[in-house]
Amino acid sequence: MEKFEHEYGAEQIQVLEGLEAVRKRPGMYIGSVSIRGLHHLVYEIVDNCVDEALAGYCTKIDIKIEPGNIIYVSDNGRGIPVDIHPKTKISAAETVYTKLHAGGKFGGDSGYKVSGGLHGVGASVVNALSEWVEVTIKRDGGIFQMKFQRGKTVQPLKRIGDTKETGTAVRFLADGTIFETLEYDYATLEERFREIAFLTKGLKINIEDTRGETPKKAEFHFEGGLNSFVEFLNKNKEVLHKTPIYIEKDGEVPVEIAIQYTTSYSENILTFVNNINTIEGGTHLEGFKRALTKSFNDYAKSHNLLKEKDSNLQGEDIREGITAVVSVKVKEPQFEGQTKTKLGNSNVAGIVSSMVNDALSTFLEENPSVAKAILEKCIAASRAREAARKARELVRRKSALETSTLPGKLADCSEKNAAECEVYIVEGDSAGGSAKQGRDRKFQAILPLWGKMLNVEKSRADKIYNNDKLQPVILAVGAGIGADFDITKIRYGKVIIMADADVDGAHIRTLLLTFFFRYMRPLIENGNVYLAQPPLYKLAKKGMKDIYCYSDEEMEQKLNEIGRDGINIQRYKGLGEMNPEQLWDTTMNPETRILIKVTLEDAIKADEIFTILMGDDIAPRREFIEQNAKFVKNLDI
Repeated sequence: MEKFEHEYGAEQIQVLEGLEAVRKRPGMYIGSVSIRGLHHLVYEIVDNCVDEALAGYCTKIDIKIEPGNIIYVSDNGRGIPVDIHPKTKISAAETVYTKLHAGGKFGGDSGYKVSGGLHGVGASVVNALSEWVEVTIKRDGGIFQMKFQRGKTVQPLKRIGDTKETGTAVRFLADGTIFETLEYDYATLEERFREIAFLTKGLKINIEDTRGETPKKAEFHFEGGLNSFVEFLNKNKEVLHKTPIYIEKDGEVPVEIAIQYTTSYSENILTFVNNINTIEGGTHLEGFKRALTKSFNDYAKSHNLLKEKDSNLQGEDIREGITAVVSVKVKEPQFEGQTKTKLGNSNVAGIVSSMVNDALSTFLEENPSVAKAILEKCIAASRAREAARKARELVRRKSALETSTLPGKLADCSEKNAAECEVYIVEGDSAGGSAKQGRDRKFQAILPLWGKMLNVEKSRADKIYNNDKLQPVILAVGAGIGADFDITKIRYGKVIIMADADVDGAHIRTLLLTFFFRYMRPLIENGNVYLAQPPLYKLAKKGMKDIYCYSDEEMEQKLNEIGRDGINIQRYKGLGEMNPEQLWDTTMNPETRILIKVTLEDAIKADEIFTILMGDDIAPRREFIEQNAKFVKNLDI
């Protein structure tokens, strides 16, 4: 190995003082410097306010996006302590904003019973990654203020007035030299703070965006707490019982749960620890599922609702159509990783399981009509699961009899390392033919589909296994579906949907995405699903190389650059209009193509959208179309 000639002594060892480490490696603290990281700054400040609410001191939080993307957050909590810190010899408030791992959330004698912020880096990280921060504190009969620039104190805490009120207000401008964008997305913030208001019963959260000509604002205040949450989640679904099943118990680990069943075939269980969305679940989810299965089986057996005395409903049968929110408050939660997405405290599973089993058993006995409606659905789900098992076995036996376990129309690639492989799911045989000829056979596979496939939003798993349009997709991906899906068995690192740029193509994309979201969700969560972007136009002129444009705006820009004289503009209606070379150059060549990765930013919003677009209820779909029609482009008439 080549050696690099340079000095390596004590003077080469860098020591990053104060908040320099945060500015040097912001991704370690907020995940990224994209818009997601930008939003994370707001979440950190608001989470501090919510911790005050969880402690019983804050009842109202105001958030405002001011012109110039300045963020203002205020609460009516106790206010950050302003006295001198014994160790740092500066005010406690300045300590919180300038020292990493400084806060009131450590140990049994901390200022908080429970808290989402365990690492004590929230306020200081926001300070480090902002061009400027201004903090105003109302406490101890006075109004105090301090100011910072890029993490450094420019005005130490000083008293500027008197007041009988208490609370903390923070204004900051994120640092444009660190973040890719400073443009906050109001809708994303609104969704987040609605969720927090649901989880913190009685807390009032106001959010306002004053950047545009017409201010946007919303007020969230839910005395119903989690009951209101599940009703919101099910607002576009048909429910089996109007009033959610509500479970609440204080104690060593306070637990709050709301459950409501719908006529849909998918389960939607959200879990939270100290208001943190634990998207990977954890011990609280394990305890809930265990108790749910036991309670319904015990009730079904004691009331002779099962045909065979020894038979049991499976957990997936009982969770079909469920919408549930599980929220626990843990004094010292153990999360797997800095991202706080999975709870690890082993004692929580037993606490949740015992509490849910007791409360749910009592509820079912006291509400026989609700119990019967839910169990009828569970038993129907059990029969469908058995039919799906037989259909799955039939598919496996059929595959075993053939020379290959892959669908006949699939043109596979020669590479066997899944990480290096990609499969294009292509609309139609003609486009599939061009794709097969134009592809790189080493790592690109082609699976042509024809006709409209099943809308899985309205179907159970047994129908899916028997569907001749979806079977090839299931076999090609190779990792099963639903509860059997195993992300480690996928045959392709990229699953790319390539459909025409018209209404039918959009419908096919939506049908496939609905299928992946409902039955292969880890595929989306793991970042394996992509949308191909074929060009909309080809600009041709004698003596000039063809130019492909992917949007109306790009076409106008190119026409302004090259002139419009003698230009032949071709609008592509479908992939089949391109020959293999054109398809490769524009849509399949890794060097030149445009792929859109399908991500799961917000599972709640995604669930709502798929329900609206693909569900049975027409009214919400009509409303969605009316509200979003003005944003549609390239609609074929």
